[in-house]
Formats: sequence, structure tokens, C-alpha cells
Amino acid sequence: QVQLTESGGGLVQAGGSLRLSCAASGRTFSSYSVAWFRQAPGKEREFVAATGAYADSVKGRFTISRDNYKNTVYLQMNSLKPEDTAVYYCAARFGLRTTSRLDYNYWGQGTQVTVSS
Repeated sequence: QVQLTESGGGLVQAGGSLRLSCAASGRTFSSYSVAWFRQAPGKEREFVAATGAYADSVKGRFTISRDNYKNTVYLQMNSLKPEDTAVYYCAARFGLRTTSRLDYNYWGQGTQVTVSS
């Protein structure tokens, strides 16, 4: 069982940066793949980033990293745009990472990111 808690969201101007954190419980966290997804109002939840994979819309601007000693995964978001506004979720699955939200069993509660123009 893995419990995930996101933090770091907020309001930022276009062009600014935020770093999201996803803190996980569980002693076997290193065995889980973690990804970030986001959901804007009226839209489906979409893949953002996992180790070695990024959505086209965030490539070159977002970076995912993890610290297994701290059981934490980060999403560094630079050059933010208004279209990045969404609730951001981290998700975990046992085994290799995928980009499909259907493959992830564990989800955090989400953190709101709002980018003003």
C-alpha cells in the first residue's frame, strides 16, 4: 500500500516557476513508478511526466526527479503558461512506468496550480 501527498501548488504569473512535491509512505517506495498527471476544468486527466517521459506540451519546461531516501518525487515546472493551469496529481504503480492513467493504482489528492497571464 502506498499513500501519496502532493504539495507545492499555488498561483504564479506566466513565465514563473513552481516545484511540486509528492511524498509517499511505504518502505518499498523505490519499487514503484511514479508519474504526474493533471486535470483542467472540463477536461480529462492527462499525463504530464514520468521518469524518461514527458508530454509534448511540457517538454523542455518540466523536469521530474525523485529522492528515494526521502520517499519523494518532484516536478519542477519552469516557464509556466496559463494553459498549465490544472489540478496536478501524482500517481504510483508497482513496476515499470507507463503514461496511461489507467495503469496507476495509487493517487494523491491533488494540488492546484494556477498560472495567470
